[in-house]
Amino acid sequence: MSRDAQRTVGPRVPEPVRRVTALSADGATLHAEVFGPEGAPTVVLVHGWTCSIAFWNEQIRDLARDHRVIAYDQRGHGGSPHVPGGYTPDTLADDLEAVLRTTLAPGERAVLVGHSMGGMTIMAASRRPAVREHAAAVVLASTGFTDLPRNSTVIVMPKGRVHTFLTRQILTSRLPLGPVTPVTKAALRYATMGPGTSRERIDTCARIVHACPTKARHAWGAMMSTLDLTANVRAMNVPTAVIAGHADRLTPMVNARGLVATLPNCVGLLELTGVGHMSPVEAPEAVNDRIRDITTEYLPSKEAAA
Repeated sequence: MSRDAQRTVGPRVPEPVRRVTALSADGATLHAEVFGPEGAPTVVLVHGWTCSIAFWNEQIRDLARDHRVIAYDQRGHGGSPHVPGGYTPDTLADDLEAVLRTTLAPGERAVLVGHSMGGMTIMAASRRPAVREHAAAVVLASTGFTDLPRNSTVIVMPKGRVHTFLTRQILTSRLPLGPVTPVTKAALRYATMGPGTSRERIDTCARIVHACPTKARHAWGAMMSTLDLTANVRAMNVPTAVIAGHADRLTPMVNARGLVATLPNCVGLLELTGVGHMSPVEAPEAVNDRIRDITTEYLPSKEAAA
């Protein structure tokens, strides 16, 4: 799906003031877009597995009115090409560092917001120099840091080796998703969204997810199937807010509670009743309000700072 096509998915968003290509440590290129006024508090949005910049359309439309918003496509997603190999937690960290170095001035502070694998990206990069330099605070939405297959409730059966094995098969599947149909939308809604999600929002997520290339979906799913970022989470001294939905099957509430217990500087858990895994799309007002609260508290406007 081209970026022009992505702009028609979900709410309309403003044109970016700047498009940027960041070069990662292994030479991979990453497509990034910058929205909003210069001099405003800066928010960096990091999307999750099988998504793209378009996933953040609700956040970009709202926040870019009075924030500088930077969003990028993870490698293999959206406008960032798939490259052979290099799908590891360290690669996630390399890519985030590259985007921060490319889009932010030296010493410039920002709030980093990650959803799902985007949250894992920030956690993976917690000890990286660019994150320590630029992150004033972090928001982690619908994510986890260890035991993802075991904690998942997509497959309804007693926890154990069989449950974990089957969940890993879903994460690492090489089967193409095919076109968006009523059946595939129903499956996606079951796995990733709460029961009250509107048809429009289900359709938005389906179009984004189905646009993800199979190779990237498999490669990143395999990475997440064995992920353990415990040491990285323990090293996250930056103020970190957590958001989680009670109807999340991919990263259930146990993951959020684990984060709250492990983060050295957690500044609160926002629990969203009836919301599944796609919290920024399902509950944009609540997510946007939390991002605004965090930027107000930890990232004063550049004019005020001057």
